[in-house]
Formats: sequence, structure tokens, C-alpha cells
Amino acid sequence: VKHNFYIIPASSPVDRSMFTGGNTGVFITDAGVVVVDTKLAGYGPDILAKIRAVTSKPVTTIINTHTHGDHTGSNEGFPATVDIVAHENTKANMTKMDAFKGDKAQFLPKRTYQDKMTLGSGKDRIDLYYFGAGHTSGDTWVVYPAIRVLQTGDMFAWKDAPLVDRANGGSGVEFPKTIAKALGTIKDVDTVIPGHSPVMAPKDLQEYQRFMADLVAAVEAAKKSGKSAADAAAAINVTAKYPDYKSERVKAAVEAIYAEIP
Repeated sequence: VKHNFYIIPASSPVDRSMFTGGNTGVFITDAGVVVVDTKLAGYGPDILAKIRAVTSKPVTTIINTHTHGDHTGSNEGFPATVDIVAHENTKANMTKMDAFKGDKAQFLPKRTYQDKMTLGSGKDRIDLYYFGAGHTSGDTWVVYPAIRVLQTGDMFAWKDAPLVDRANGGSGVEFPKTIAKALGTIKDVDTVIPGHSPVMAPKDLQEYQRFMADLVAAVEAAKKSGKSAADAAAAINVTAKYPDYKSERVKAAVEAIYAEIP
């Protein structure tokens, strides 16, 4: 992407239908390699091979942006000595997963934070932020200040409605508010790495915040008018205002938000 920062994409560049998990960030520092999100289970060797193609430095740190298996699945593919970092709510969510039971508990986060954590310093600094519920209850925003890059995890996965994982503390109602807090705090970035899409710009994240605010407002209005969740999902078409957006996930998001509104 730039300088010492690489992305291993969410799907094969040769076959876009071959899904490997979320975008994996690879940040090469003086002390070693920091990996952000480890894809689905079984991709550890592939990730390590791609890293070895650009550096001989060891992987020292893994950051999991949230609990889902397409972002945490290959934690076990790295040495147990690697430092694993996540938000405290994400660790709590991960402990409920079968993938981290028994001996595999060693691949749970070793360090957690509440609101902000800084790793490294100078050109190697990484800032981790938590702004509230959205995709899950523990979504981390990863900022690389020296290279002006922001990695959003699945708080901005694609240009479509999000997956709102209410079982893991996600909130559709809070989603646009949480993005707004991030936009109000994170400055001086010019590159945005979504959870599952190609590299974007800050303006795309700003647009996504507006999209989500419009979607939540439409759902709240529909419920207030007495419509059922199914009728609301069929009637709401916020994508008309956002021509390059898909609507494949709008129905599920509308239903999740409906269930959340009292």
C-alpha cells in the first residue's frame, strides 16, 4: 500500500470468488512484523509465506480488530510467543468461540485495552482506538500515523449495509454514531483499509457514515409508522441515494436494527 505497509486481500486477486477472510494488514517495523487480522482458519502458512517474500523479520504482534473467525481464524498459525492484542470486549467474545477452547486458548489476546492503546513509537507507532458498538461490541480502529493509514476492520467492510452481530454486542443504532466518533477523532490519514474491500479514501468512510445514518433513520421511521420488519426491509431503498452501493445486506441489517429498537 505504501512504504512498509502491505495488505493481503480478503479474496484471491486471481479468483475474486475465493474468499480467504478479511483484509490482513502487514506493518514492518524495526522490531518485527505486526499483523492485523489473520483471516479464516488454515491461512497462517500462506500469510507467513507472503510476509517472508518481503522481509526476513519475525512476526512479533497480532492485532485482532474483532472476534469473527474470518479475522481471528489463523491466530493459531503463528508461534505462541507472538503478542496478540485486541479490545477487552473482543477478548471476551473470543473466549466464547470453540476455536479458542482448550489448548487453543493460548491464541487468545494476551493484552487488551479499553479506549486507546499505543504500540511502538516514532515511525513504528500504531494507535488502537475503540469508539463504541457497531459491527460487534469490541471493534478496533487501527491507525498508522507515520504513513497516514487507517484500518477499519468491519466497521467499514464494504459499500453495503453492515453485518450487525447482536449476539456479540453489535448495534445498528449505534453504528453511525460510532463511525462519527472515529471521524471526529482520527485525523491526518489519507488511506483507508476497509475490512473486506480494496483500498479507499477518507471521503469513502465519510460517505459510509452518512449512508448508515440514513439507513438507521429510515428504519426508525418505518417502525414508528407501524410497518413490520419485513415490510420495512422491502420498502427501504437508501442505496438509491448512493449509486455505487449494493443492497445485498440491507434486509438483514434492517431486521437487526428493528429488533434493537424498543
